[in-house]
Amino acid sequence: MSADSAADSLTSSFARLRQASRSDTAVSAGLRQDRLRRLLALLAAHTDSFAEAISADFGHRSVHETRLAEVLVVEAGIKHALRHVEGWMRPRRVRTTLPFWPGVNRLMPQPLGIVGIISPWNYPLQLTLAPMVGALAAGNRVMIKPSELVPRFAALLGRAVAEHFGSAEAVVAEGGADVSQAFAALPFDHLLFTGSPRVGRLVAAAAAKNLTPVTLELGGKSPAIIDRSADLAESARRIAFGKLMNAGQTCIAPDYVLCPRGDAEAFVAHYFSAVERLYGSDPSNPDYTAIIDQAHYDRLDGLLTDAANKGARIERRAGENAEWKCLGKFPPCLVLATTDEMLVSREEIFGPILPVIACEDAEHAIAYINARDRPLALYWFGTDGGARDQILGQTVAGGVTINDCLLHVAQEHQPFGGVGISGSGAYHGEWGFRTFSTMKPVFYRPRLSGTALLQPPYGETFARMLALVRRLI
Repeated sequence: MSADSAADSLTSSFARLRQASRSDTAVSAGLRQDRLRRLLALLAAHTDSFAEAISADFGHRSVHETRLAEVLVVEAGIKHALRHVEGWMRPRRVRTTLPFWPGVNRLMPQPLGIVGIISPWNYPLQLTLAPMVGALAAGNRVMIKPSELVPRFAALLGRAVAEHFGSAEAVVAEGGADVSQAFAALPFDHLLFTGSPRVGRLVAAAAAKNLTPVTLELGGKSPAIIDRSADLAESARRIAFGKLMNAGQTCIAPDYVLCPRGDAEAFVAHYFSAVERLYGSDPSNPDYTAIIDQAHYDRLDGLLTDAANKGARIERRAGENAEWKCLGKFPPCLVLATTDEMLVSREEIFGPILPVIACEDAEHAIAYINARDRPLALYWFGTDGGARDQILGQTVAGGVTINDCLLHVAQEHQPFGGVGISGSGAYHGEWGFRTFSTMKPVFYRPRLSGTALLQPPYGETFARMLALVRRLI
């Protein structure tokens, strides 16, 4: 498809969705539930095909990881929304300030209209359909732009959405970076982008021209803190799983470990013992995922080369690097003796490379984290409640899991989102419903009301009423 025809297709799809959204703002609970059930049916009908397409786009992606980290998360989100959407939709009574009694205030949730979703390549199914759940629950129409790095998945998703939804309900736009740019420039009622901070800035700038509200789900360097009270072997095992899921290509993966000084060597041994149990040492293990493309593989190679050239110690337990590279898989690595000048200390790693940094105590960990950008996730391991609460109270992160990794993302009763450079806004569960709704305030004036006494002509009565109101507010 040419650039002009792609732009025309985007424009016509958007116009169709806009007309439908403007002509039907009172979207019933029944229709919202029907759309959510159709999304669930879409997921069930295409789970195997999605896993195969994603694996083909990656060069190899564990089908079990797709089922666990993508299908299961979305399925849970849909079922949660189906159970709760009627309650979320109900107008909510809020308090009325005393001078306006017996008037009544209500908050009335309404659909925004059209929600645009720009999804990434690393979890293309979850990070497309999870925000779609919130958008549909809120009564919106949806337009989706998957990443150009997963073209097989994008094509399959486009066909699946067309099978289960009308063209005035949900559509998928396929194409490269030019289509993404045109997509971000459309005047959506809300735009959600998941990806890197660099591209997030471009998306936010494009949306700003239309004053489009934006939710940005970005990334960053998420720390894993091991307290002296922690079981080091168990912590290493859980960190290894959290790091190596999807070969580290996870926005909330632990990016570096703050380990008690003197325990680094033991951590290295425990970590690689866990790697051996989880994935073995054979790069052809189907449970271990490949790197998405050669450019990202070369980037990871560059991070290690830069670190080694600047004095870091690289630990790995893999065999011949050529065998891994031939399969597009990057072996798990630890980096010790890092400095702030190294790229692994400054850039989000987004792969199976994990720096291990010696840390004196909780105060040292807090200072290290707070000297850097706000992370999307933070992980703490230990049994010392005081040290845990000190970390929780004196650091800021998008989300936290205690004594494990990644699990906060699967909590439908909690919001998911970043803070600062790691993102803005949140979704999942009711927070997704709120993000994609406008909470319209309505004041019901009673038949008898003293507010008429605050109208002209002004005089002594007005002065007395104004003085009374000032005492009551």
